[in-house]
Amino acid sequence: MEWPRLVVTGMGAITPIGLNVETFWDQLLKKTSGVGRITTFDPTDMPIRIAAEVKGFDAIQYMRRKEARRISRAAQFAVAIAQQALEDSGYEITAENCTRTGVAMSTGGGGITDVEKATLLMHKKGPRSLSPFVVPNIMPNAVSCQISIKKGIKGPVVTSVAACASGNYAFMDALRMLRLGEADVLVVGGVESTISEVAIASLARSGALSTRNDDPEHASRPFDRDRDGFVFGEGGAAFIVETETHARQRGAHIYAELAGGAITADAYHITAPSPGGEGAARAIRNALVNAHVRPEEVDLISAHATSTILNDVSETAAIKTALSAHAYDVPITATKSMVGHLLGGAGAVAALAAVLALHRGVIPPTANLENPDPQCDLDYVPGDPRQKQANVALVHGFGFGGQNAVIVFRRWQG
Repeated sequence: MEWPRLVVTGMGAITPIGLNVETFWDQLLKKTSGVGRITTFDPTDMPIRIAAEVKGFDAIQYMRRKEARRISRAAQFAVAIAQQALEDSGYEITAENCTRTGVAMSTGGGGITDVEKATLLMHKKGPRSLSPFVVPNIMPNAVSCQISIKKGIKGPVVTSVAACASGNYAFMDALRMLRLGEADVLVVGGVESTISEVAIASLARSGALSTRNDDPEHASRPFDRDRDGFVFGEGGAAFIVETETHARQRGAHIYAELAGGAITADAYHITAPSPGGEGAARAIRNALVNAHVRPEEVDLISAHATSTILNDVSETAAIKTALSAHAYDVPITATKSMVGHLLGGAGAVAALAAVLALHRGVIPPTANLENPDPQCDLDYVPGDPRQKQANVALVHGFGFGGQNAVIVFRRWQG
């Protein structure tokens, strides 16, 4: 069966280094760090006091004040990036097309920070102090449903929760729904806002977070010998993905083609990757088959690259296994070196970097790569942005629980 071609026609972003796509891209190329001291709560007595927070975001720009008060910060981000992407795409939702338009917005934690706040409030002031919107706020699917409600989207609406691979899973959902003809247009992406005392304390206990409290801008350092963990981040990115036929009919500008993807499982450990990146390598190989791309055609990877000891070595091994000798010729960029780890939003932001790189012929650098780990010996684009017209990009997402998702984009050439 021949699937329809799928294309990206709009994009939106709320990130620690920019509240729209253009600012994000500009700061990414400048290697600007979005990491700093936590401000959402007082971190003085916490073992980890740094994170990559979104700064200056005002939900009132995207919704009424009353609406903003009733939804989680993650859902606010979701509505904002969806609106940006729709405006960029020039796609207007109408009574005629709303049932053929859908949403695939993924998250790892949804409104989990509201659980912490509500629990503390109830124990302090009693159950009558709680808002009736606590449960609707904390459910992960709220990030998709709020977009649907705000924009009048009545087609398929889904939320995949796959930890750090959630943003990549959204594209897999889009591939299936559009290929099967369940919709013509989808709002696709990933979003997260879970910087909380409980989350930070728990991950600190596990040893997953960087302890560079006194040097936050250099704390996230994928593939570097001196890396010591990831930096918590928040934000997300959204895309308008539609069939080529639909995009051409309405005269839409096309950024790139969503060519394929694949998901696999490690079946190994709840947090650690499988030895040698076996599950990740299978995801890369399967994604290439699904996209009808040969390994030697890959000329860009937007890596998962968490800056943890195990993950970076495992991902490097997986790339070598999947691409063989060609792995050494592929530029690899790591957005987390600047925006931190956005968990459920990470894959979407990595996809944004990949699509922009394909569209504009520039590969963003990996920041803070000063002393390469001998086990991480590929081309991670240290230093300055690289002028190169890439044609095929992989976007990696490897989540807790052993869930792997790899997406393939092609440069659009008409």
